[in-house]
Amino acid sequence: MLLAPLSTLCVVIAVALAVPAQEKRVHHHADLSDRPHDDAHGFQYDHEAFLGKEEAKTFDQLSPEESKDRLAKIVDRIDTDKDGFVSHPELYSWIKHRQRRYIEENVNKHWKDYDKNGDDKISWDEYKNTTYGFYLNEEFDDVEDKARYKSMLRRDERRFKMADRDGDGIATREQFTAFLHPEEFDYMKDVVIQETIEDIDRDGDGKINLSEYIGDMFTPEEGESEPDWVLTERKHFSEFRDVNQDGYLDASEVGQWVLPGEVDHADNEAKHLIHDTDTDKDERMTKQEILANWNMFVGSQATNYGEDLTKRHDEL
Repeated sequence: MLLAPLSTLCVVIAVALAVPAQEKRVHHHADLSDRPHDDAHGFQYDHEAFLGKEEAKTFDQLSPEESKDRLAKIVDRIDTDKDGFVSHPELYSWIKHRQRRYIEENVNKHWKDYDKNGDDKISWDEYKNTTYGFYLNEEFDDVEDKARYKSMLRRDERRFKMADRDGDGIATREQFTAFLHPEEFDYMKDVVIQETIEDIDRDGDGKINLSEYIGDMFTPEEGESEPDWVLTERKHFSEFRDVNQDGYLDASEVGQWVLPGEVDHADNEAKHLIHDTDTDKDERMTKQEILANWNMFVGSQATNYGEDLTKRHDEL
């Protein structure tokens, strides 16, 4: 039995981490790589964007011939309409897929815990019973914080129903991914905002005032003065967060805060790769064009291949 639901644990962990307080609630889409995007000094950023960070490490250990062979097979997978070209939408979709692998792996890791009947779907009852178990029959009487767990159950049910777009009470793998990672799905935006307000709104008026906003980030010890970053956050609340200047953050303002519009890194990278690879400038790439520029997509940049082989041979 998994008493604390995964969705709630994610929130608790996020709040507990020692990160800059003003950032802990903001859902940023991670960049495609931690490496600098400077092609003049190497293509590691492009490798990690195109392959994903873990797969890029594998390719770093391959010979040029092996890299090219694997790249040719990848190109066939990217070309979903099988017209012999890789278009911007196809490359964009591939890059997004590679970057979401960590989410998919997280979902896959827990899938069998909930899919009790093995039908490759998860019903609300399966999730609820696995997460809360016999405590449901006891109305959480054996749980120390009864009200909290009842609230967690209601919150999970609301989020599950939001993710279950067809309303059949059963989540597909995609819908269950939206349930566990709502910040990654546009149609889950409202539930992310609602949960954020509920976490911070202490007086239950459905809005966030300045005291609640600061209290979510900083609770002073007796006699402790506010650090400078708290004073900065007070200014941010008044000057930037509270757009209509009414002294509160409503749902719209909370959305602008925690789900800011951001640069689409995958779109930019797809355009970059096509621009540098599309030699005939027809705004699409052939397999030949990609293989001719294989070094940008998958070429080993992290190590010198020959030296690496020699080192590994000596170690053996």
